[in-house]
Amino acid sequence: MGSSRFAFFGILLLCTCSASPPNFVLLFADDLGFGDLGCYGHPSSLTPNLDRLAAEGLRFTDFYSTCPVCSPSRASLLTGRYQTRSGIYPDVLYPGSIGGLPLNETTIAEVLKPLGYATAAIGKWHLGLGHNGMFLPTKQGFDHFLGIPYSHDMGPCKNLTCFPPDVKCYGLCDINTVTVPLMQNEVIKQQPVNFLDLERSYSDFATNFITTSVEKKQPFFLYYPSHHTHYPQYAGIGAAGRSLRGPFGDSLLEFDNTVGHLMATLERTGVINNTLVFFTSDNGPELMRMSRGGNAGPLKCGKGTTYEGGMREPAIAYWPGIIKPGVTHEMASTLDILPTLARLAGAELPPVMLDGVDMTDILVNQGKSKRETVMFYPVNPSEDYGLFALRLGKYKAHFYTQGAFHSSTTPDKDCSALRETHDPPLIFDLEADPCELYALPVDESDIQSVLQQVKTVKEQFESSMVFGESQMAKGKDPSLEPCCNPECSPKPSCCHC
Repeated sequence: MGSSRFAFFGILLLCTCSASPPNFVLLFADDLGFGDLGCYGHPSSLTPNLDRLAAEGLRFTDFYSTCPVCSPSRASLLTGRYQTRSGIYPDVLYPGSIGGLPLNETTIAEVLKPLGYATAAIGKWHLGLGHNGMFLPTKQGFDHFLGIPYSHDMGPCKNLTCFPPDVKCYGLCDINTVTVPLMQNEVIKQQPVNFLDLERSYSDFATNFITTSVEKKQPFFLYYPSHHTHYPQYAGIGAAGRSLRGPFGDSLLEFDNTVGHLMATLERTGVINNTLVFFTSDNGPELMRMSRGGNAGPLKCGKGTTYEGGMREPAIAYWPGIIKPGVTHEMASTLDILPTLARLAGAELPPVMLDGVDMTDILVNQGKSKRETVMFYPVNPSEDYGLFALRLGKYKAHFYTQGAFHSSTTPDKDCSALRETHDPPLIFDLEADPCELYALPVDESDIQSVLQQVKTVKEQFESSMVFGESQMAKGKDPSLEPCCNPECSPKPSCCHC
């Protein structure tokens, strides 16, 4: 039976049968740590739907994002290219940012659309708004968009309700800017957004998109970059007060509930056996928020750093009948999602330098990864410094280490330390020491050999890296901040509808 199943799979890949192309649902959490899910060992998280995907699918232990903050990691996910190539650096994009994901970059949606895929994005975009919405998802290959064009803390939230019946959001969020809008395609639907009803709106929108696509017999790609569990946490009536972890746990539970609704829709519409569901997170937990900031498990530091806690993420692949339940220790990255979906759909890859590799063999056969290295760029990469770290097999080399305010409340002083140069680099064996506590002695002959291999790989990679024009360096223009009442005054306080 196994051989016939894979024979069918091979036929599907070659597009020589009449079976429908596979559907794809890509779930992307926000600021979720390696240790935050129940299936990754958290004792009090309530994530039954994600835990089910892990139990019945493939759980990754060595999966990485490309940056420890939001915008760059999203650019890499959607393009299969390091953020340095597309210019999404340093730091993140803001409501008035002039730049965004360049339109000559090819997203997963743009790879799939020539094959007739319906495409939709719901949730947190954070890859630019720009003049006349020129960088929104509808300009980047997505047929439909419902969401917030940037992070939901990028607007005043002091007087907004984050939990029922009227619990105000924790903290101030960003002030002196417009309140956060909810957009449908390129039109502001609500400003400020109603957090208590937001997740239900996303769930309904996604359910309708899947149902309509199935009715039209059209393959689909649904991209759901959630706001959960980024600060300020929020949750509606279906999750508020229902977890054991307080506001963070309620936020995570609300995300998990939406995952459950999506899975139920796939089952109800009869396409669950022809749909790959892939889940991961954009970067590590924001430890400065303490109990409201997530958990990196055994890993060192969190958001904003190139330690493991900043960029090693939970990841799950689920596809009944195709992916066997299990755990893989193979290295993989968000970069690998675009080439993998392209292979599974039979789509052509974009004619550019890709940094991702096809991980079909990991998913289907629990085989070996084609990926031998993972590169670690900081939040503010530069050609002067180059890579901060790289992983080669089980070894990780740190050329520079630096803490971040995002991880500044932990007892580990490395998580908030200033930049430090390491020559020779610090070497860690991540299989024996995933916590990065014990640097290996570089004077031993076997480590000398590792150092030489690391040096060669680093030189080869950096010689191939061409930094794109920084989109963040283009600056900000307050007139670009989205306002549902553009002629009102005084701004930004008058922007509400």
